[in-house]
Amino acid sequence: MRKGRLNRMEPTVYRFIWRHSTRQQVFLLILTLASFPVLYGTLELPKRIVNQAISGKGLPKAIFGIELDQITYLLVLCTTFLALVCINGLFKFYINTYKGRLGERLLCLMRYDLCLRIMRFPAPHFRHTSPGELIPIIIAELEPVGGFIGDAVALPVFQGGTLLTMLVFMFAQDWALGLAAVSLYPLQAWLIPRLQRRVNQLNRERVHEIRRFSDRIGETVRAVPTLRANGGMPVRLAQASARLHSIYDIRLKIFQRKFFVKFLNNFMNSLVPFFFYAIGGYLVILG
Repeated sequence: MRKGRLNRMEPTVYRFIWRHSTRQQVFLLILTLASFPVLYGTLELPKRIVNQAISGKGLPKAIFGIELDQITYLLVLCTTFLALVCINGLFKFYINTYKGRLGERLLCLMRYDLCLRIMRFPAPHFRHTSPGELIPIIIAELEPVGGFIGDAVALPVFQGGTLLTMLVFMFAQDWALGLAAVSLYPLQAWLIPRLQRRVNQLNRERVHEIRRFSDRIGETVRAVPTLRANGGMPVRLAQASARLHSIYDIRLKIFQRKFFVKFLNNFMNSLVPFFFYAIGGYLVILG
């Protein structure tokens, strides 16, 4: 019974990931959450180094009952900042290594399950499906899934938590500054996913075209003697050329849309600093 459950393919990648790596994903989630206080410290300490230690305000400073002069306080803050940077880097190093190991392990399991599923196909199915169509599914098309498996839970939490940590820091300094920083986020959250959806559709079309092209290559290899005898090589070459042009056109559309999405996202991210510098600088000049 356990073997039957193991070999059953899940309907979605997320279901597969959660079924076979629940504990590992929770562990990654805990590690990611634990890194956020360290990240906040790397944002807070530079402010204190400039505003307190370098400017000399509120000195001497007492830490754990020990009074520190300006130079000693500066060295303590700088050493603490360096330690937090190292700890944050170690967090990232361990999390990324753990994600890579987890992704490769589940990738091997997914490939094994697909091989087992293919061997259980009815015999008539193989008359209409060539090896050139099945092999890319197991090898090439699954390769990116290995990286996705490790990032499926931890990466969204890490990116979202990093953004939230920075926003908390900004709102803690000035609520108006925080509001200005998030002013364009609703527009980005609405627009960018809609543009990305078309890129995903084009990627699916590219995968189907490559599968069909692999299938035609397999048929051509098996039929080379017949094609040579009957003069069919130019026809097959023309068909291959048409397939390649189709794949090229799809890839070009993917590149154009994908990099346009990146350009638009970066542009919108740069608008807020532009307004900060322009409007804030103007107000500073006016006093």
